[in-house]
Amino acid sequence: MHSKGKLPGLESVGIDMCEDCIFGKQKRVSFQTSGRTPKKERLELVHSDVWGPTTISSIGGKHYFVTFIDDHSRKVWVYFLKHKSEVFEVFKRWKAMVENETGLKIKRLRTDNGGEYEDTRFKKFCYEQGIRMERTVPGTPQHNGVAERMNRTLTERARSIRIQSGLPKQFWAEAVNTAAYLINRGPSVPLEHRIPEEVWSGKEIKLSHLKVFGCVAYVHISDQGRNKLDPKSKKCTFIGYGEDEFGYRIWDNENKKVIRSRDVIFNERMMYKDRHKNDTSNTEQSVPIFVDTDDVPDSLVTEPMVASPQLEELVGQSSAQQSDTLQPSTPAPVLRRSSRPHVPNRRYMNYLLLTDGGEPECYDEACQTGDASKWELAMKDEMRSLISNQTWELAELPVGKKALHNKWVYRVKEEHDGSKRYKARLVVKGFQQKEGVDYTDIFAPVVKLNTIRSVLSIVAIEDLYLEQLDVKTAFLHGDLDEEIYMHQPEGFSERGNKNMVCRLKKSLYGLKQAPRQWYKKFDSFMHKEGFQKCNADHCCYFKRYRSSYIILLLYVDDMLVAGSDMDDIRRLKQQLSKEFDMKDLGPAKKILGMQITRDKHRGILQLSQTEYINRVLQRFNMGDAKPVSTPLASHFHLSKDQSPQTEEERDLMAKVPYASALGV
Repeated sequence: MHSKGKLPGLESVGIDMCEDCIFGKQKRVSFQTSGRTPKKERLELVHSDVWGPTTISSIGGKHYFVTFIDDHSRKVWVYFLKHKSEVFEVFKRWKAMVENETGLKIKRLRTDNGGEYEDTRFKKFCYEQGIRMERTVPGTPQHNGVAERMNRTLTERARSIRIQSGLPKQFWAEAVNTAAYLINRGPSVPLEHRIPEEVWSGKEIKLSHLKVFGCVAYVHISDQGRNKLDPKSKKCTFIGYGEDEFGYRIWDNENKKVIRSRDVIFNERMMYKDRHKNDTSNTEQSVPIFVDTDDVPDSLVTEPMVASPQLEELVGQSSAQQSDTLQPSTPAPVLRRSSRPHVPNRRYMNYLLLTDGGEPECYDEACQTGDASKWELAMKDEMRSLISNQTWELAELPVGKKALHNKWVYRVKEEHDGSKRYKARLVVKGFQQKEGVDYTDIFAPVVKLNTIRSVLSIVAIEDLYLEQLDVKTAFLHGDLDEEIYMHQPEGFSERGNKNMVCRLKKSLYGLKQAPRQWYKKFDSFMHKEGFQKCNADHCCYFKRYRSSYIILLLYVDDMLVAGSDMDDIRRLKQQLSKEFDMKDLGPAKKILGMQITRDKHRGILQLSQTEYINRVLQRFNMGDAKPVSTPLASHFHLSKDQSPQTEEERDLMAKVPYASALGV
C-alpha cells in the first residue's frame, strides 16, 4: 500500500515475525497452486459459502456468517446469521442492494451443496430471476475455491486481530466484519494488486481513517448527555467500521452497547488487553444473574438468563473519516455554483435503517443483555397479566389444527416524568393466520388526527379539563369468536405439560382480529354508559350531562378525556377502571409523540414535537449541528423530477405528515 502511494506521511519500516499472525493463520502446506482470471463484468459470477457454527455465539447471538463475493472485483460482503435457514432472505436483500447500486443483474451463483442453498424457495427464486445456480461436485470444495479461501482468510485475519487486541471471543463477528472491510480496501493478487473496492465502485478510496482494531478510543459526549462538570469524553474500545464512512463503531464496555460516532480520538498504542491486564475477572465468560421468582406461579418454569452485551452485527454499515481542517492562509477562490439538481445521498437512509435502537429483538438476546434481570421482571409482569386475565387454557392440539407461534417483543418506554420503563409483550405471529379460518374482519380503533386537533381546539376555547388514560394490555380484554391454538411462550412453560398448547380464550397482541375485538368490547361498554359515537369518527365518543359534557378520544389503548366538570371525569375514570385495567396519567402532556403545553390563563394550548426532532437529530449524529433560519440551505436546487408526477401522487402526498415525507 505504501509503494502505491495510498499511505502518505507514513514511513516504510521492516516487519519482524508476527507471533499473533502465526497463531491465527498457520496452515498445512498447499499441495498445488493455481491462478484464476476474474470475470470481465460485475455480478457476472458470484461466489457464496456459509461458515460455522461456532461454539461461542457473538455478542448478538450469531453462530454463522455467509459471504457473497463478486468475481470481477473480488469484493466480499459478510452477513451474520443465527441459523443457516436465514441465507435465502439475506441473499434476496443483498441481491436487491447490489443490483440497484450497479444497474446490473446477477447471472451466476456458485455455491457448495449445503442444504441452505438446496432450499426449494431458493431454487425457485433463482429460476424466476434468471440466475443460474452452479453447485460443486460433492467432496470437491476446490470447485468453490474462491468462497472457501475467502472464508479462511476472513477467519484467520479476524482471529489474529482479535488475539492481538485482547478482546473476548464473543467479539469474533466484529473482528470478521473488520477483516472484510480491510480486505475490500487492500491489494488483491487475482486483480494484479488492484483494490477490490476501487474496482467495484470505480472511485479512488482513502485510507487515512483506518485505525488499529481493539485500540482505546475516546468518544466525545454531547452537551445533552453530560453536566457542566462531567468529563467531555468517554473511554471505550474501537471495534470496526461501516461501509460509507459515516461513523466509527465503538464498544462502550460500561453500558454494554455499541456507539457510532465520528467525534473520536484514538490511542493506537494502547489496546483493550492493556486496559484490562489488571482485571482478574474472566472477560470471556458470562456471569449468571439470579432473580427472585417467588412472585411467579410454581406452574411456570423460567429458563435461566445470562448477562452479556447485546449487539446486532451488520456488514455494509458506514464509517466516518476523522481529519483536522486547516484554515487557509490565503482567501479561497470563488467557486461556480453547480446547476445540477441535488440528489440526496442514499447512505443517510441506509444509516437510518441500520441504526440499532438498543432493544433486544428476541428472547435469546434479552437473556444476553446487561439488563437481563429487568427484562426478566418485565416478562413476569406480562405473564401475570395474561394468567389473571385467563387468556388461555392448556389443551391437546386437535387433529387437523395448527398452533400459532409467538415471540417476545421488548421496548424501553419513557414515562411522563422522564423515567424509563422496561416492557415485554407476548405477541402472536398473526401472519400465520388464514383468513376465513382464524379470523374474518379486521379493524384498528385509531382516532383521526383532524379529530384530535379539533377537540384540542375546543379544549382551548372552552377552557375544558384535559386528562389522559392508558389501558394496560388492551387487546387482552377482547373475547375471541374463533378457535385458535398457540404454542406456550418461550421461556415459560408449565411443568409436565410442555407438549400441550394454549387454547386462546381471549384476544392477544399480534392476532389479526385483536384490535377489532378490543374495540367491540370498549364500544359496548361506552354505549352502556350512555356515550354516543361521532358519525365522522367512530373513535370519538360524546356524552352530555345536565350542565356539562365529556368528549373521549380513543387511539388503540390511549385515551384523551375532555370535559367541563372534573367530577364527571373522575366518575368516568372509576367506571373505566372497574371494567378494564387502567392507568391514570393525569393531565394530558403527550399524545402520538406530540407534547401538549397549556396556558389556561391566556387560553392557549400548543402542540410541539421538540423531543421527536431532537431524537431524530441524535439518531443521525446531528445533535450539535448549527441551526439555520430556513429548512433548506440556499445552495440546494430542486428539480421537477423530485415532485409527484400524477394527480394521484399529489393527493397522496398531501395526506403524508411532513416528518414521514422526510423518511424519519
